[in-house]
Amino acid sequence: MNNETTDAAVARVHRSKADARLSYNRLSRWYDLIAGSAEKKYRDTGLAKLSAQYGEKILEIGFGTGYCLVSLARSVGAEGRVTGLDISDGMLAVAKERLQKEGLGERVDLHPGDAADMNFIIAGSLDGIFMSFTLELFDNPEIPRVLAECRRVLKPGGRLAVVSMTKTNPPGMAVRIYEWFHEHTPNYADCRPIFARQSMEQAGFEIKDVSLSSMWGLPVEIVLGAKR
Repeated sequence: MNNETTDAAVARVHRSKADARLSYNRLSRWYDLIAGSAEKKYRDTGLAKLSAQYGEKILEIGFGTGYCLVSLARSVGAEGRVTGLDISDGMLAVAKERLQKEGLGERVDLHPGDAADMNFIIAGSLDGIFMSFTLELFDNPEIPRVLAECRRVLKPGGRLAVVSMTKTNPPGMAVRIYEWFHEHTPNYADCRPIFARQSMEQAGFEIKDVSLSSMWGLPVEIVLGAKR
């Protein structure tokens, strides 16, 4: 696949991170009602591919309201550790409440911040990383930086599971319409389709498993990679 063709070019991100943070802060109390049920089955498939094990150290980037953090914390058990990173303070507050309600707050460390710079995480310290509808929020030049950071903090053989809206070449009509809305209403159509698998390969990950699905007529790719 040629990522550079006009038809397949990945749309740019036009809103600032400050605007993104503000938007997610406003949505944080309503996000599960708006998008949670639609995204659930894709997240669950991604979690199954990652297959977090008892005692492991796992990072979720873009944890949102904390749905996946609960699953990850249960999987790693009392001997494991989960770290969550999200740009939104509002999402962090909602996720913290959810974890406390589930009795899992002691297993999870939540951090506000940007995955393009994860200097608070020691290199080679994590067994796995999970991202669900998050990688496609970063602008094109940042995606390689985020994936390089993921590779840095993973142990050799560590796993990266990514759930992402994806592009086909040529893109279908649903993708073209969605990208128009992304360009003109970025606070509502915030994600946009990207080449997740190819980006992971270019970042040095060995692709272990890929599945393709559809959400609202838009292709969704669920990719498992491992650090070489």
